[in-house]
Amino acid sequence: MTVDAHKETLEFKAEVSQVLNLVIRSLYSNKEIFLRELTSNASDAAEKLRFEALTDDALYEGDPNLRIRVWLDKERRTVTISDNGIGMSRQEVTETIGSIASSGTRKFLESLSGEKSQDSQLIGQFGVGFYSAFIVADKVTLVTRRAGLGSEHGVRWESSGEGAYSIETVEKADRGTEVTLHLREDESEFLESYRLRSIIGKFSDHVAIPIQMQQESYPKEEGDEDAEAAGKAPEWEQVNKGTALWMRGKSEISEQEYNEFYKHIGHDFEDPLAHVHNRVEGTNEYTSLLYIPGRAPFDLWERDQKHGVKLYVRRVFIMDEADKLMPHYLRFVKGVVDSDDLPLNVSREILQHDKKIDAIRSANVKRILGLLEKMAKEDSEKYQKFWGEFGRVLKEGPAEDFANRERIAGLLRFASTKSDSSAETVSLDDYIERMLEKQEKIYYITADSYAAALHSPHLEVFKKKDVEVLLLTDRVDEWLVSHLSDYQGKHMQSVAKGQLDLGELEDKTDKEELEKVAEEHKGLVERIQTVLGEGVKEVRISNRLTESPACLVVGDYDMSANLQRVMKQLGQDAPATAPILEINVSHPMVEKMDTEPDEDRFADLAKILLDQATLAEGGQLEDPAAFVHRLNKLMLSLSA
Repeated sequence: MTVDAHKETLEFKAEVSQVLNLVIRSLYSNKEIFLRELTSNASDAAEKLRFEALTDDALYEGDPNLRIRVWLDKERRTVTISDNGIGMSRQEVTETIGSIASSGTRKFLESLSGEKSQDSQLIGQFGVGFYSAFIVADKVTLVTRRAGLGSEHGVRWESSGEGAYSIETVEKADRGTEVTLHLREDESEFLESYRLRSIIGKFSDHVAIPIQMQQESYPKEEGDEDAEAAGKAPEWEQVNKGTALWMRGKSEISEQEYNEFYKHIGHDFEDPLAHVHNRVEGTNEYTSLLYIPGRAPFDLWERDQKHGVKLYVRRVFIMDEADKLMPHYLRFVKGVVDSDDLPLNVSREILQHDKKIDAIRSANVKRILGLLEKMAKEDSEKYQKFWGEFGRVLKEGPAEDFANRERIAGLLRFASTKSDSSAETVSLDDYIERMLEKQEKIYYITADSYAAALHSPHLEVFKKKDVEVLLLTDRVDEWLVSHLSDYQGKHMQSVAKGQLDLGELEDKTDKEELEKVAEEHKGLVERIQTVLGEGVKEVRISNRLTESPACLVVGDYDMSANLQRVMKQLGQDAPATAPILEINVSHPMVEKMDTEPDEDRFADLAKILLDQATLAEGGQLEDPAAFVHRLNKLMLSLSA
């Protein structure tokens, strides 16, 4: 059959030349990483073939011995990495190799600072994969054929990393992928066999697929009986141990080996914060090796972001990013799970319903939560680093995982009125330990910023009584408190919802005084209610305020004002709920209103009072021009 020599030159997608330049510039100090990335890709290709061949062993094409080969050519200045894995079709090459960081290139570029050290960290988290080859090469050639397709369906891809690539159909007899790097003039160190072997030993020793290199040959002396062997074809030898690291005993594995394995599976350049390694025996036998990364990936908040736990069955790769092995709120966890009991033909449908998978998932969650609890107790600095990277994700936990809600809540951290900064360092246990003697509830406030929360009028009475209030300013906090109603028997209470009840913290005389004041100013309340009409649900005397003239609160079961704003920002409809206006009758402005005989002027003052309370909440006015007009009118009358 003839080869269709259909050749074309195509442009990379989306700012790719900038990405490639940044890879070369930012990762120069880690240039040896290219070999780890390419061997990792080759290993993944072999494992994918194993999986697909479970239902179609014809994909092996008579060659079931999977391998990775690395060789060099000093004369041509090339290093080649080949595998006999699944390979790629022409369409797959275009979609994967020709589309660099397609999910977030712009955001990635905008996040770069220009500092090499910082950029390196960013790129490492982003995962450059195949394109790390351009760190050491000025041209890269890839030849591949997908298993199951005929030899005439081979694909040759080539690029110099300048913004374009060529792709053509070629003849390729064997399946798999071959990547050839044409090294730059200043990268001659990678033309030495010992250098490549040392890199493989450092980064890829644990790869289950054999990594082979040509046996070292030495010049033969004259008269050597083996001199004739000099012309023989080179023999291949395995240069990695080829054993799954997670199957070794914990005492046999060094911390460096653990870290290097994480970098391999996580495509990361930084060491993980912590890991947990367990072997479970009994009715459901499996091994798990789970890691907590040191830095959040760029796609942590993307809808299509995948989980990072790989599933193996008897050392055979089954599925990457198996989301059934870890809940969504722990999606930052990386690692492997290797089961002895699941059937080899396990499918996604079986994963969804198999009780053994549920048991593994439950155990994984407990191990990670236990690891985090240990970190929080023994190394608070490291835990704060974790919280800074993944705290907002963990806040999703109480809503997703009711069974572990209390444990997750114990790991949460917040800013509070007792803190000196906006840093989230206060645990719920810290709060309970500092509670006043007669305090019964955990008080919090939600807002769109730390400043708005800290200076909210709702906190005035709490400051007066020295009661600590948690300051919640993340969008996810509204979701959190709606599913975390209590902790350690203490009710979680918003200071901006319902009638404020301080329980035993409120003196009996204070309650009596409030009732007396409410009766005395009943007429003022009714006048304001009449003016504002349906703009407010109710007007009442406040026991929250000591300095401000008014504030807005919502009913016990109504949506908070902050949540309404968040929903609108996300383009969602929020139910229209009129707020409750609480007034401070001791404030000079309110006292002035109480004696104002002019009803028009009183109406202006009442509306200004409502608008000011709305602004103090961080809300937006429906008619800002009317507010300005009334305010100007008031200022002119005062200056007259």
